[in-house]
Amino acid sequence: MAKKPKKIEIIIYTDFVSTKARAGRDIVDRVMGSVGEEVGFTYKACLPKSEDEEIWMTAKALLAAEKQHKFEDLHPKLLDGDRQVSKDTLYEVLGSIDIDIAQFQADFESESLLRELSANTQEAEKKGVDLFPALTINGRLYQGALDESALLEAIEKRGGYRMEIAIEEFFKWGASAAFVLLIATIAGLLFVNLGFHEIYEYFRHADFGFVFGEYSYTLPLEIWINDALMALFFLLIGIEIKREVLYGELSDMKRAAMPVIAAIGGMLVPAVIYLAVNANGAGAHGWGVPMATDIAFTLGLMALLGKRVPISLKVFVSALAVADDLGAIVVIAIFYGHGFHLEPFMAALITLCVMAFLSYKKVYTIMPYLLLGIVLWYFVFESGIHATLAGVLTAIIIPSRRSGNLVGVATQAAVVFDHEIEYAKKQEEHVAIRHGSMRLLQNAFERLREPSYYLEHSLEKWVNYLILPLFAFFNTGILLRGSQLNLLEPVNIGIILALCVGKPLGIFGASWIASKTGLAQLSSEISWVQVLGAGCLAGVGFTMSIVVASAAFKGEILDAAKISILVASFISAVVGLFILYKAKKQT
Repeated sequence: MAKKPKKIEIIIYTDFVSTKARAGRDIVDRVMGSVGEEVGFTYKACLPKSEDEEIWMTAKALLAAEKQHKFEDLHPKLLDGDRQVSKDTLYEVLGSIDIDIAQFQADFESESLLRELSANTQEAEKKGVDLFPALTINGRLYQGALDESALLEAIEKRGGYRMEIAIEEFFKWGASAAFVLLIATIAGLLFVNLGFHEIYEYFRHADFGFVFGEYSYTLPLEIWINDALMALFFLLIGIEIKREVLYGELSDMKRAAMPVIAAIGGMLVPAVIYLAVNANGAGAHGWGVPMATDIAFTLGLMALLGKRVPISLKVFVSALAVADDLGAIVVIAIFYGHGFHLEPFMAALITLCVMAFLSYKKVYTIMPYLLLGIVLWYFVFESGIHATLAGVLTAIIIPSRRSGNLVGVATQAAVVFDHEIEYAKKQEEHVAIRHGSMRLLQNAFERLREPSYYLEHSLEKWVNYLILPLFAFFNTGILLRGSQLNLLEPVNIGIILALCVGKPLGIFGASWIASKTGLAQLSSEISWVQVLGAGCLAGVGFTMSIVVASAAFKGEILDAAKISILVASFISAVVGLFILYKAKKQT
């Protein structure tokens, strides 16, 4: 009768040699004793990451002993203490345990043992294992704490754990943010055009706000989303721009030259094409609409092509999109405010000066900047300048500093952990790490990154999976009518031509001129066909274009502009993906 398969299979990858791997095995062994027979455990020894002959000999010996189920007998005798492992000491230890020496020697010298070690190591690397010990639960790498209760919880949750892993894998997928944004866009269009237009408009224009005694401050939901929540999006964009300028692709003039020049071409040519179509017309003010690139959609679409897109092209497009976003922010701030009020503008300047003073005094705690950023947003909004500018200014003001010394922080952490372990051993029951030590570790680990790093990563998922989808849903729910679908109207044709033709023409043309004149150099890994494909993908204006359109237009002309942005973004995405897909085959 065939054995009933285990419901949960756990594989433990270990090098069998290091002290930490041995401690990890002890924890897993205790977990094994706490679960039922439906959970299967398999140990897989991996190659030690060392060229030291003694370590290799020890690893092979332990694996050979494991084949006779004598690992537990050999392990403490061979590794405990200061024993230097050699063939003599190895066989001396073997003589003290009940083991078949001839069989051990055959296993120890066999090529199959080395092949097994190599295969296990490769398997671990494919699963994403970097450090030992590590384990997988039903084929998924466990990335939680190496702790009995945490492991038992992961095992007991079964389906819940698999769901957590699936959600985590979705977030890691490069195209996930673009996918969610696309779903929100389609949902908005369908919701309105399937008979729920009145409900949609009711929520868009419903007032929300704060009441404190006789004072109240309310705004329509659409304004809260477009001007307040999107300020967080621009805060995130600002952090990304600042990082690239200080440490990334825009920090070195030689590396930054090509994407910056390409971005300038990708902004100027679409604006010129739009103005050529709409000169002296009612839509002339919308020349900034086709200048923008949606970084989430563009990079998400490139992620769909996987290895067909070289890393250097992704870096080029990322830097280009960041430079493009910076240009779009400047255009919005200067040209697309709504009136101007001096008193709140002066209050915004004072708030900004307070934030700058804190930054000058090296106050690295993020909270004061966020609180003052809210105050700054209020005054910028009331001044008539586009309120999302407050997010960018806050990102710029937050101070930067060099990352802490990794060796020093690691040494400090090791001392703290050793101290806490010694304390825990003296207690009769399990104790948590003490508050003072925990705070010390938090301060040390936070020093490994600049302050804005943690803010960026805490904002990223909220922006990509809540704020941008909300923006898309409440800005693309357009009741489709004939006047809006007339793509020959100047505003419509201007936007479509500018994004679909102007963007790739501007990016490709500027890059080609810069290369031929020696102003900048294109990576040897990138072909000109791929530059053209990337330029087409940059024509996916979407979020940024809708932000500019919402600032430039009102009423039916705004709805028509949004439809044109969607059409142009769709065409640009299809053409860009096709070119990049074919370009790989040609190289």
